Amino acid sequence: MQGDVIHDIFVIGGGINGCGIARDAAGRGYSVVLAEMKDFASGTSSASTKLIHGGLRYLEHYEFRLVREALMEREVLWAMAPHVIWPMRFVLPFQKGGLRPAWLIRLGLFLYDYIGGRKLLPATRTLDLAKDPAGRPLKTLFRKAFEYSDGWVDDARLVVLNARDAADRGADIRTATAVVNARRENGHWVVETENAETGARETMQARMLVNAAGPWVDRVLSSAVGRNDVHNVRLVQGSHIVVKKKFSDPRAYFFQNPDGRIMFAIPYQEEFTLIGTTDRDYQGDPRDVRIADEEIDYLCASASEYFAEPVVRDDIVWTYSGVRPLFDDGANKAQEATRDYVLKVEGADGQAPLLNIFGGKLTTYRRLAEAALDKIGEAIGVKGARWTAHSRLPGGDFNVDGFEAEVKTLSARFPFLQPAHARRLVRLYGTRASALLGDARTTEDMGRHFGSDLYEAEVRWLMQEEWARHAEDVLWRRTKRGLHISAAEAAVLEDYMQGR
Repeated sequence: MQGDVIHDIFVIGGGINGCGIARDAAGRGYSVVLAEMKDFASGTSSASTKLIHGGLRYLEHYEFRLVREALMEREVLWAMAPHVIWPMRFVLPFQKGGLRPAWLIRLGLFLYDYIGGRKLLPATRTLDLAKDPAGRPLKTLFRKAFEYSDGWVDDARLVVLNARDAADRGADIRTATAVVNARRENGHWVVETENAETGARETMQARMLVNAAGPWVDRVLSSAVGRNDVHNVRLVQGSHIVVKKKFSDPRAYFFQNPDGRIMFAIPYQEEFTLIGTTDRDYQGDPRDVRIADEEIDYLCASASEYFAEPVVRDDIVWTYSGVRPLFDDGANKAQEATRDYVLKVEGADGQAPLLNIFGGKLTTYRRLAEAALDKIGEAIGVKGARWTAHSRLPGGDFNVDGFEAEVKTLSARFPFLQPAHARRLVRLYGTRASALLGDARTTEDMGRHFGSDLYEAEVRWLMQEEWARHAEDVLWRRTKRGLHISAAEAAVLEDYMQGR
């Protein structure tokens, strides 16, 4: 056992909710341990549509509280992390005789503009697609559209930045660490963990256990905590395709499909277009989730209903799929299941408390963490006040309109950087990009070249500062250089990271 130390909180799960709770708790003075069985954002949190949004379609399901809270969070999160979050305009093409009449769309967008305390994001406007550049990639039958504001986020980086900040504030953050057993003993939790790579086991103690395991939340309750017949979440698979760039406009598209579902087509990583998502119930192991052929066909066919140039399988350069752990509210269809979060505390009569996190979404993770800390305070005593609303995530300490200035500053300090490389580094690391580059004065000073614009200096930073252990962590979560690097180059990177 780890001495006789009894931590305040032990968090299971290194997705956005677990890392957000760990950060908030550490910032209030709680002693925190977080265990992630694989890598940060290796499950649901890196498989999103990568939006900070109110959820326009949730208005149809009368989820007004969730939508209002999400809308209010857009500008809060943008200010917290303007390097990995930024505004985006969305174009919603309208077709007469479509599923939703124009008056209903206008009403929804009116609510969207005015119930969430919007201050900096521009308001909705109507477009004439015959004149506006947004109409060029679309079929000519679309003559009118509505344009509104939401936000874009690098989801996996949002997660790891929360983990980094939690660690900077004193939290003990561990990846490749699975919780194999948790039991109540003498009024606290005794938690046994196993290192996924070495097999080493360790036992720690905590006053409270937080189950933020996402799709595995029920599995933690059954396998680690020993509960039987557990069913709290509904697993819904969402898949995306990334295709060769379909349009040059910086705006994204919001498409309404004939089956009532919606889909986005979003500019992605400068050279691509991201299309998604699907919604279907999932019964298997979340770690085995893969896009299905019928999902690929659905996304291609649905996008082709709007784009003048059809989307075909040969356009696809990458796919990804994830499982959303929605609270099971008994909805008939997967797309109708609530996206709201539910927090439940177990433990009474002197038992060590357990907080289970069900559901949630990227946009509301900070508010979820605050709600979780309220529950934690009630259970084991309050420490500190709410603080995250006006905080900054690592590298995000510049104004929301200051990105270009940061790029200029980095380029002036490191003039050997190519412009696109400088922009990418600021997008990922913000003001910490300079620390990553250190004393480099030439390209050669950045060390070994692994392909694209990925150099040893960045890989070392990711290993030392951001818990990266494998090439996959670097190429597909910390960065998206996997879209630009060959399999052979990825193998060389893996060998380097393993010291081979």
